[in-house]
Amino acid sequence: MTAVPPTPPTVLVIDDEMGILDTIRILLKSEGFTPYTALGGKKGLEQIAALKPELILTDVRMPDVTGLDILASVRAHDPEAVVILMTAQASLQSAIGAVNNGAFYYIQKPFKNEELVAIVRRAAEHRNLRRENKTLKAEMKRRDWSGKPVGASKIWLEALHVAESVAATDSTVLLQGESGTGKEVVARYVHDLSSRGSKPFLSINCGALPESLLESELFGHVKGSFTGASRDKEGLFSAAGDGTFFLDEIGETTPATQVKLLRVLQQREVIPVGATEARPVHARVIAATNRDLEEEIKRGHFRSDLFYRLNVISIVLPPLRNRPEDISLLAEAFLKRAAELRGESPRSLSTEALEAMQRYSWPGNVRELENALERAAILAKGSSIPLSALPERVVEPQSDPLVSDTSQTNPTLDTIERAYIMWVLENEGGNKPRTAEVLGIDPSTLHRKLSRYDLDR
Repeated sequence: MTAVPPTPPTVLVIDDEMGILDTIRILLKSEGFTPYTALGGKKGLEQIAALKPELILTDVRMPDVTGLDILASVRAHDPEAVVILMTAQASLQSAIGAVNNGAFYYIQKPFKNEELVAIVRRAAEHRNLRRENKTLKAEMKRRDWSGKPVGASKIWLEALHVAESVAATDSTVLLQGESGTGKEVVARYVHDLSSRGSKPFLSINCGALPESLLESELFGHVKGSFTGASRDKEGLFSAAGDGTFFLDEIGETTPATQVKLLRVLQQREVIPVGATEARPVHARVIAATNRDLEEEIKRGHFRSDLFYRLNVISIVLPPLRNRPEDISLLAEAFLKRAAELRGESPRSLSTEALEAMQRYSWPGNVRELENALERAAILAKGSSIPLSALPERVVEPQSDPLVSDTSQTNPTLDTIERAYIMWVLENEGGNKPRTAEVLGIDPSTLHRKLSRYDLDR
């Protein structure tokens, strides 16, 4: 089978002479490239941010922003970009120095057309080879990955298969599942397997911050935009660069924040709080929620247009109670990690302890399992963890107080109140402010009742 030739790269030509720009644009277009032009260095930087060209051909001597300034900026934001310098004899020495600092090549003015085309073609081949090497390394990492999230159940492996399939793309991913099912673990897995794996992975819990602070963290702000804004602050969307930005609990955001998130996904740009100019966003977005967003749309709590932007690839993570066969594997991994942190030999679970753990429903999912095992590892004295080291709720799980009990035909008022609070809390996806609103009580009152009835976990 004949190999398909790579797509000709986009080339941005930067010069302060319009005649040169027109000449090079026509020349490169006739040779099959996709050329863009920018008149002057300042415009060149704007075009680089907007177009993200694969090759950059820039003059060295320009007023305000020089070709060396452009090289420094490109190397700081995209070390893999290929930069070719055009220079007159007077600036030849500086051009040679720039090659030592990362420029691909330099060409002297005036140049012959065939000489310029040959250099640009060589630069394109260099770019394609680096891209192929990067792809091969990513594929090798995908095949040999040793940090795969733990689990061997069919339902879990099906979810991971989708994650592995989408990792090689730049598509937005929506992770859905109950709290504690491992959404951030899977988000990092997607990031590590992707071509962005060497770039930053940043995350934020959208439900942990008030609206004003959340927007400042997401989009950044400029000095003086609000009381206490003593300096400019870069938002996480921008700080993520070409990496991945994980938006956890996105279902907790307010309608106003949802409008701004929609703009980011549609326009791929952010406007910091107090600013007027937009800034480009290059990060891949992975979002997560423990809520049924389609139900939230019906209630008017979530924007449908934002949901459709997020829901390009949806991965539903199963609760731990639906994959009990994974409990022993997870327990082994958590006990091994706990032992490494304390410099001890890993402990094993007794048969009785494992059976009790497999019977328990784990409403807090994998996170609750990890916490229970950390506690057990501390309390256990020998090499094996006995049943007695597990939390009481795991050893003797309480029956559902809403189910009738022949030994208690008339439940107490406390039993009824506890059951109702638990029911509302589960219906609201664990959101305590909304639970308090539904119950018609103050959040502080709800907090006291949760502590009283041992529901605060």
